[in-house]
Amino acid sequence: MFIEQVIGVGASVVGDMASRPNWGLNELDFVFATLIVGSIVNFALMYLLAATAPATGGAAATTGVISKIFSDKYLVSWGAPGGHMFQPGFALSKRAINFAYKGAIFAVIGMGAGLVGTAVSNGLLLARKKFDPDFKLQNTPPNVLANASCWALHMGVSSNLRYQILNGMDMVLQPVVPSGLFRIFTSVIRGANNAVGGISFVVLAKLLGVQKAAEPEPEPVKGKGKKNK
Repeated sequence: MFIEQVIGVGASVVGDMASRPNWGLNELDFVFATLIVGSIVNFALMYLLAATAPATGGAAATTGVISKIFSDKYLVSWGAPGGHMFQPGFALSKRAINFAYKGAIFAVIGMGAGLVGTAVSNGLLLARKKFDPDFKLQNTPPNVLANASCWALHMGVSSNLRYQILNGMDMVLQPVVPSGLFRIFTSVIRGANNAVGGISFVVLAKLLGVQKAAEPEPEPVKGKGKKNK
């Protein structure tokens, strides 16, 4: 989890900043929101998709339903590939079911993380402004629901597609590439994947108008206000 948060979220933030004007220095509030939401998304994906011991007691039923949703149980029962859509031996329609199901899961996680992360980010900025009247917000805080919806779309489409492609590449390369070289390859490609994810979110957010940077103040005209001699 620690490695995923440091490397994964770090690469995502680098990609996010690289795709903004002036390396995001004029949009650090948006970058901060990406950091918070990205951390929640990574934690949720790692936690919910990890294998766990079966629960006992009153929480067993709830935990059982959640674990079934995030496992391959329903996909397998529908005759679709359980892991990724490129697993061999499946018809195109079954692969499409896998893509849609994984996309829905990713979108739900993105929506939840977006709601919490954006609210926390906006709240911290507004709290600082309240306690420090001289502090000026760089940009208008993004709408919580709109930003969360953007994260849901980003996760359901962009993240899902990249997840599918990476697992398909692993399936093809792992049997033919030496294990040491494969570990290096998969580490580098996943770091690049997180950077691409940061870039794709910024592009989508700008395209949908979810994050709007403040217009720079016009420079004063030289000589304005002086009397002509």
